[in-house]
Amino acid sequence: MLLARVKVRSVSRPSPSFVRVELAGPDLAEFGVDGPFYDQRIKLLFPGPAGLPPLRSDHWWEDYAALPEGARGTMRTYTVAGVEGDGADAGLLVDIVLHPGAHGPGSTWAAHVATGDEVLTVVPRRGVPAGGIEFAPGDARRLLLAGDETALPAIARIAAELPRDAVGTAFVEVPAAGDIRDLAAPAGLELRWLVRHDRPVGAPLVEAVGAYLGFAPEPAADDEVDPDVWETPTYSSSGESLAPPQAAEDRYAWIAGEAGMVTTLRRHLVDQLGMPRHRVAFMGYWRQGVSMRG
Repeated sequence: MLLARVKVRSVSRPSPSFVRVELAGPDLAEFGVDGPFYDQRIKLLFPGPAGLPPLRSDHWWEDYAALPEGARGTMRTYTVAGVEGDGADAGLLVDIVLHPGAHGPGSTWAAHVATGDEVLTVVPRRGVPAGGIEFAPGDARRLLLAGDETALPAIARIAAELPRDAVGTAFVEVPAAGDIRDLAAPAGLELRWLVRHDRPVGAPLVEAVGAYLGFAPEPAADDEVDPDVWETPTYSSSGESLAPPQAAEDRYAWIAGEAGMVTTLRRHLVDQLGMPRHRVAFMGYWRQGVSMRG
């Protein structure tokens, strides 16, 4: 991964719940991936009281971990929303959710960001395998995408980069009707927008996916929810076996967002509907009421 010091080139509001920042700088000259971005994760390191920490590009994690906590700044993970231009002139687009009433470091920074502000970002370097992409449907013929507003940037990139003959359904839960966007997507991918209004986070999404797949949703209890839930064919936060697939399956499910919602859907899809683990990706991007680490 590449550590880049970047400046905010522009700030916009694509919808009421989002701030879009364009990050640019010569350190991004090698930024990129060899193929589609899909749900490519990156990290942003926001300044602390003493500003941005001095980190070496090739040893940034060791330097970051060695700093006193108060001198590190705050690191959070986001999805590549888009890229404008190429090479040293590239602009990296990041969409940051403004969580009303519960601002975390990223939301607070985004609410006050201005052109010229500096941050550090950890991004993939072209030609160097770096990970951070979990969307891997293989030869599955039917896709199920589901996520709340924090997963919308990833769903938007996945939909835009799918093959034109892709088939499936994408459920997106957003706080308000103004957050509904026109997304580029194959004709065979149905987009279903779910406006939350004043309902609990994840409730409309679990209900809609349950009706679609034919199960009655039972929300996971608080003690069942791992705020860091992350289950893919190559990693299990719960320590489940990563044995090779034993059965064919023409469906693929990608679920991301609030950890309670993710846990509820995972239990139904894997435990009750019997979807094999090599055909699912369940990722807790955040947990309501819990400060995530980064």
